[in-house]
Amino acid sequence: MAKFLFILLYIAAIISLGYGLWLIVPLLYRLAWVPTAKDRVRRALEMIDLKPDELLYDLGAGDGRVLFMAAEEFGARAVGIEASFLQYAFTWLRIFFSGGKPNISVRRENFHRSDLSEADVIFAYLTPKLTIRMQDELAMRLRPGARVVAVAFDFPDWKPSDFDEDYLLFAYNMPPQKGGVAAYLADQMDF
Repeated sequence: MAKFLFILLYIAAIISLGYGLWLIVPLLYRLAWVPTAKDRVRRALEMIDLKPDELLYDLGAGDGRVLFMAAEEFGARAVGIEASFLQYAFTWLRIFFSGGKPNISVRRENFHRSDLSEADVIFAYLTPKLTIRMQDELAMRLRPGARVVAVAFDFPDWKPSDFDEDYLLFAYNMPPQKGGVAAYLADQMDF
């Protein structure tokens, strides 16, 4: 009985350590892991009008839920960019155990250094500080016609092409228009 209890405690400690690392490691990169609800992901992909065979990049892929939904429900090719080894490994294993889907991949790298030039769509659930930092990077690195969907936080200098108030989603077309959310809302009002 004592041996069984010891094994049970050992397993609980391993699980707790793994979960703790899952949450703590991203904080070292100053990015807390906050999973996006599936209905919110679906709405974001619908809003950005993701089409079959388009190339979507998820900046900070986490557990890969955006990648799988983009590929399975929309027929897109999906690439996750993830800096945290634990999230990268989890997503890689998830892809592997799902049969190694050819239209889903994940790369362990810093998205500030990633080549995003071929992207049709960027999915970005970033912090407010990162959206400010990334807006100039994305404007320079993405080709005309590419689209960006931001979750929770807008790119403050860009005027969205669409906005979902319920899910707090912001859609942008490249090259971005200047103006911010206020300019978008003003355009929507009848004067």
